[in-house]
Amino acid sequence: MIIIFKVLLILLILSLLIDLYLKLTPKSKLKIKPINCEIKENNIKCEFKILNSSFNKETMIPNLNIRLDFFENNKLVYRNYEKEIIISDGNLKRNINNYWPTTIIKSNSSIHIYIHIKLKEYLENKDLIWLNVNWQNYGHFGLIKRENCFLINNYKELKKDRNVIKIPLNDKYEAIAIKTKTLGVFDNPIETTLEYCKDLVQSNDILVIGETPLAIMQGRYINHQEIRYSFYSKMLCYFFHPTSSLATASGMQLMINKIGITRIIFSLLIGLIFKLIGIKGVFYRLTGNESSLIDDISGTTPPYDKSIVLGPSNPKKYCDEVSNILKIDIAVADVNDLGGVKVLASSSKSIINLLKQNLKSNPAGNDDQKTPILLIRKK
Repeated sequence: MIIIFKVLLILLILSLLIDLYLKLTPKSKLKIKPINCEIKENNIKCEFKILNSSFNKETMIPNLNIRLDFFENNKLVYRNYEKEIIISDGNLKRNINNYWPTTIIKSNSSIHIYIHIKLKEYLENKDLIWLNVNWQNYGHFGLIKRENCFLINNYKELKKDRNVIKIPLNDKYEAIAIKTKTLGVFDNPIETTLEYCKDLVQSNDILVIGETPLAIMQGRYINHQEIRYSFYSKMLCYFFHPTSSLATASGMQLMINKIGITRIIFSLLIGLIFKLIGIKGVFYRLTGNESSLIDDISGTTPPYDKSIVLGPSNPKKYCDEVSNILKIDIAVADVNDLGGVKVLASSSKSIINLLKQNLKSNPAGNDDQKTPILLIRKK
């Protein structure tokens, strides 16, 4: 018993030291944040903010460029276009004229990037544009190559093409699946929900939105090339089922960044003990909901199939705000084709059991149905 205690103590000390090392390892504190995007005929204008959240380190951007991928019916197609990038530090705007000058962002400061795209041909309403921002960060951490991606589409026009599909659930309830465009970070979660649903809802309806589309609208997805995984993530991911999103180094690294190696290791040990006596799922209870909500690449509709999607941020707040406006109950749920139903948040706890019974058949689907919003309605 004493030997086991000593081994656990050594393991605890080692894991804490590793967490301390990873926390203190120099990293870039630059983040790119989408602000706004407008489409008018064949002109697209987007605004981004690049923020340096470091308290005392300035960081340089030696290079920044953009590339557009055009999708038509989920197929990559060629479109001819011209691009213009303008840098603004709040005082002066300058056109980079196809050559990005090395730009310094001081600690606790930011710059704005304005991107103007002129298409040589008219953009069809159902076309999707995947904007790739390829840039470099240079500073005390060395040189890092980064790639952030953002979806652009014609929201106002696509909203006119909304389809509504009625799906019988049982003798008492039916689901009304609302087909939307492919959602992106430029879509405000609350405004988008209201635009698609406000003229459809009836009293006593329950509105359910999938956790993945909500997370995507909140910008909670990461290009897999953005993740700097470590030796520790490559080692720990071996303890998970091959189909788990934590069974890859990148998925595991996101968990390490979130809660640390110490908590993961001891959650694994305690989870294993409970698994031996027939109790499953203890690891995910100890590490929190977010560990079970990570969707690795290929787990999401293109073009997000090369991104890792995290769970939504503060889904309870979203439910309460939409419920106050529409005057019906709202829920955020994670549903799969195996009959698993997890209600992440709801405007009222009284609807949880009803949703678990009525969503087992997964009426919204997990493929390319593009029906992220459901109305559960009593017949």
